[in-house]
Amino acid sequence: MTVTSGESEKPAAERVPTRPARPTAWKDLFTFRAQAQPRLELWLSIAAFLAVLGGWAFVAESGLVQPQILPSPLAVISAWVRLFSDGYIGDIAISVARVWAAFLASAVIAIPLGILMSGYRAVTALLEPIIDFVRYLPVPALVPLTLIWLGIGEGSKVTLLWIGTFFQLILLIADDARRVPKEYIETGRTLGASDSALMKDVLLRAMLPNMVDSLRITLGWCWTYLIVAEIVASSSGIGYELWTARRYGKSPDVFAGILTIGIIGLVSDQAIRFLHRRWFRYLN
Repeated sequence: MTVTSGESEKPAAERVPTRPARPTAWKDLFTFRAQAQPRLELWLSIAAFLAVLGGWAFVAESGLVQPQILPSPLAVISAWVRLFSDGYIGDIAISVARVWAAFLASAVIAIPLGILMSGYRAVTALLEPIIDFVRYLPVPALVPLTLIWLGIGEGSKVTLLWIGTFFQLILLIADDARRVPKEYIETGRTLGASDSALMKDVLLRAMLPNMVDSLRITLGWCWTYLIVAEIVASSSGIGYELWTARRYGKSPDVFAGILTIGIIGLVSDQAIRFLHRRWFRYLN
């Protein structure tokens, strides 16, 4: 083996060791805690959706399951086209408005109360038992009471969605606030910050990334209660159309309604994830 004079004259401490070859991007997808590969992950997600769609089409077209139980993807697309031609976009807009009204009302109330619960034991002692009691109640069991108290208007529907969201969200917010290191609070007190300044300028800013994730999760929960809110004394909305289709045995229309909710939820979830990455780049 021939060694150049320049390399032989360098001391051992100055020689740069050869780095091992970096694994390929595809290998990173199957390596524990590897670097993110957004493009490859996107293609992998698309492939998973196509695989599910292909399996669904195969089972539906093979005759293994009756079309009344599992309609084909083409039958569902045909039902979608017919629903949109009959004004389905209006039902979608109504359902989106109901969900966001309930979700925003939940967030506006839950965020300050959750922060207070994390900071004052008296607030926790007063609210947590009631919140734990209500959050275990099944939302469908509260439908008769909301109809008696609020009637059959929009108030009862938004209230049911609010109940299903608020009592879960407030505990998540309180936990997010409790996860903020105590050193941050102690440093603020050392600098002379008041309780309100600690909650607004220290606690809220430190918990914000986790809080956005909690809001994203509870928005998904709010959508899961949409059917419950819209099947009783309702004449519009995705849930109403879905329940009407079930009554008349229109399986493609039922699948179209379910997939509509899933697509809206997926789009909103990915939008919040995108904003989370943009707002909190230091965490990526």
